[in-house]
Amino acid sequence: MKQAASTKHSQNKLNASRALMRKLPERVFVDDDSRFRASLDNLRLSFLPDLVIKVKEAAEVGVVMKLAHNYSIPVTARGAGSSATGSAVPLHGGWALDLSGLKDVQIDTVGRIATVGAGVVTADFQEQVEALGLFFPPDPSSKKYSTLGGNVSCNAGGMRCVKYGVTRDYVLGLEGFLADGEPFKFGLPLKKYVSGLNLRDLLIGSEGTLGVITTIHLKLIPKPAARWTGMFAFKSEAAALKAVVGLFKAGVSPSILEFLDRQSVGCAENYTGNVVFEGQPRASILLIELDGRVGEVREQRKLLLDYMDGRAVAQREARKEVEAEKLWQVRRTCSQSMFSIADTKLNEDVVVPIEKQAELIRYTIALKKEIGLATPTFGHAGDGNLHVHIMYNRGSKADAKKAKTGIKRLMQKVVDLGGVITGEHGVGLAKAPFMAMQHTKAEITAMKAVKAALDPKGILNPGKIFEPFEVWDHEYVEVKLPWDHR
Repeated sequence: MKQAASTKHSQNKLNASRALMRKLPERVFVDDDSRFRASLDNLRLSFLPDLVIKVKEAAEVGVVMKLAHNYSIPVTARGAGSSATGSAVPLHGGWALDLSGLKDVQIDTVGRIATVGAGVVTADFQEQVEALGLFFPPDPSSKKYSTLGGNVSCNAGGMRCVKYGVTRDYVLGLEGFLADGEPFKFGLPLKKYVSGLNLRDLLIGSEGTLGVITTIHLKLIPKPAARWTGMFAFKSEAAALKAVVGLFKAGVSPSILEFLDRQSVGCAENYTGNVVFEGQPRASILLIELDGRVGEVREQRKLLLDYMDGRAVAQREARKEVEAEKLWQVRRTCSQSMFSIADTKLNEDVVVPIEKQAELIRYTIALKKEIGLATPTFGHAGDGNLHVHIMYNRGSKADAKKAKTGIKRLMQKVVDLGGVITGEHGVGLAKAPFMAMQHTKAEITAMKAVKAALDPKGILNPGKIFEPFEVWDHEYVEVKLPWDHR
């Protein structure tokens, strides 16, 4: 019976592939290189699809989904594949649907609305928009590679969220196809829209499990006229994070407010060979950007510097853009510099209430001593979204065991503090084991009911979010790809 079922399944897949190739002969790729590149994202776990479909027009997605639905073939939509949690890998094989070819951009400068294809690269779009005096703030660290479709699917954030919010805050409408290939328009390129249920927001952050997004309508805002950047050193993490709370109470509204603990600063200094603050012991750091009208930035700078006087032990400010870039280089170096400690890291983008960040950092420092592994932490202190890293050597079973213990304890602490297990990376595979910590059975049941209603055959990105997955049971793939932003 099992052999007969397997034979029937194989024949079904073959029939589906043949039908697909007849419909879209120039879009289907079965070569080893295409399949491998579509098999992994920045989590670096590889699951090969049966084939890859590289669409060039939105309507082609409808063709793909109708066939997939008819033959019950799993479909994993992807853009650049820069996801950090495994949300873009085809866990159950099937078809990898590459949307990176959907690159149309239309910008309405009067309504300040853009209509873009899901495959448009974030940084490229921002450059086009800013050339017109407009602004699209969300800035994930992978923005030079990541696509807007991927940003919507994971509700990406970035450093500017403290002032401007996340991707969701700029999405006016979504177009695409449901699991059965039927088209949808959830919202329109309008700033007011309350017709029917808000299914648009259901798809944002759903990681391709509810529908395939092909077109996005985005709100734009005026480009800030001025920017100012400053870096401030503190004797301890607690002092730096206390200052974060104090700045908001003092009326400062930064566009970016980044925190680096002393472990992170140490990694950056060792990696570059440069001391961040000459003559100062290794310090915890806040990097702050102000933006807005010229007069507004001037007033905000005075408020900020007045507050920092007597609190920061050292400071630097940038008067030119080239100077600001030098300051930001410390932050940009942190992630890659951590590999000088160990060859593998768990990067957890947790969020806690702003006033609980100091307590979280006290815990990460204690966790370092408890498990004997480094826990460098940096991130977006202005909105409580800190990237806690646990560094370990993959070849050491003892290290891996410690890391596994550490990550579970960290996640429980985050939830206990009233926080959330992921702020901008999504759930994917890596965070799936912690969903039960974050949500009640009733909440998860409700989410699964929505999934079943929109995707009754379970073909859209199966295995993500809800199914427990242990990354420890799978080998990481060592390969350098364009979107490598570890």
